[in-house]
Amino acid sequence: MKLSFHGAAREVTGSCHQVSVRDAQGEMHELLFDCGMFQGEHLCGNKNADAFGFDPSRIEAVFISHPHADHTGRLPKLVAGGFHGPIYMVEPCVGLSKLVLEDAHHIMKEEADKCGSSVLYELADLTRAFAAVKPVSYHEQIDVAPGVSVMFHEAGHVLGSSYLSLDAEGKRLVYSGDIGNDHVPILPDTEPLSHADVVICESTYGNREHEPIEVRTSMLKEAIQQIIHDRGVLMIPAFSIERTQELLYEIDQLLLHELKTHIPIFLDSPMAIRATELYRHFKNYLKFDAPVLPQGDQDFFSFPNLRETFTREESKQINDATPPMMIIAGSGMMSGGRIMHHLRRYLPDHKNRVLIIGYQANGTLGRRIYEGAKSVKIFGEEIPVHASVSAIGAFSAHGDKNKLTRWLAPADGKVPSKIFLVHGDPEAKEVFATHLRHALRTDVLIPEYQSTHEV
Repeated sequence: MKLSFHGAAREVTGSCHQVSVRDAQGEMHELLFDCGMFQGEHLCGNKNADAFGFDPSRIEAVFISHPHADHTGRLPKLVAGGFHGPIYMVEPCVGLSKLVLEDAHHIMKEEADKCGSSVLYELADLTRAFAAVKPVSYHEQIDVAPGVSVMFHEAGHVLGSSYLSLDAEGKRLVYSGDIGNDHVPILPDTEPLSHADVVICESTYGNREHEPIEVRTSMLKEAIQQIIHDRGVLMIPAFSIERTQELLYEIDQLLLHELKTHIPIFLDSPMAIRATELYRHFKNYLKFDAPVLPQGDQDFFSFPNLRETFTREESKQINDATPPMMIIAGSGMMSGGRIMHHLRRYLPDHKNRVLIIGYQANGTLGRRIYEGAKSVKIFGEEIPVHASVSAIGAFSAHGDKNKLTRWLAPADGKVPSKIFLVHGDPEAKEVFATHLRHALRTDVLIPEYQSTHEV
């Protein structure tokens, strides 16, 4: 069995891992776990436009862990490059992935016009990619070849997220995808790891521990109370899938039980509005930490204060609203989308606040604001940052160091003989690798981009 790392190696985004494995008859098969986009740069430039490092036509099947663009974003490019096999993902992941890729294509077209290059893929490639998708269920065994099978397991990261297990050559390889945080109030818990010989594991927060969930709630409540007191604007850049829905649910519970306020709360993201509809549709895959279904309209992601601004005209009307108010808008890393317009308008005022609830990759505007930049460039204009900036790590959809360590200790008591760390900044990987070597006493490797390892 050989593993080749074509993304998320010594960086966070671009997850794309090739597995070369022999079946029971000795024939070789080429499989791909995720096919993600590199983020934190222009969609139409640099690494996203580079060759994959393998021949797409030789890949027999692709297995997608979850719908985020850094795990799905190059699927249409793979199809355009000659891939013609099946693409497997669990059922709720299908609609969300399509939503993500349609949005990415729209942004790409705008980026291409600015930077004078071609788009990464055409809509026809996206259509062909989803024609190849085969929805599966959790724990459904997919037989790739005699003696080679793959299974999806609940990762607890977003709706329809999975970690993958591959049984072949007498070994079990597990690919984490993205492992969810502890105590997510709207999702099932991450399924324990029953057995693994080799693990490809994410390490986004391998060097950090999140705040307890009760601290998260109190910090959100404090942020809302502060902008009410200051008559300011609370801007929350939020990823459209999972973070927005979790935030809406949390606000709903706060307004029901702890905080009585009528300030307008704008959900200013067409993609998040569409994604929330999919969450409603697949509610049987969700698991809530409070009884929500007995409520009047049985809608657990809306409340009287909420205003959904789907169209551009509706979004512009936010400018006429009188603070105090909240604005939830994409993108989560502040690298595009409607949040940019609100940042340009409200960052210069000290009464306002930016609340960061998700990971900010290197090179993004969100990372610069998070690290305390005094001014930032938005739409070519230098904007002073006078608004306060705070972050709540416990809203992260990723497990922290403690959660990942617990997950990597299988129920059978046999620690994996090799762990490959991907999907993390170099510092996070190094800290986590050292920690795991001491905690689990096993071989931990940090693969290089385009490197191949035999196991």
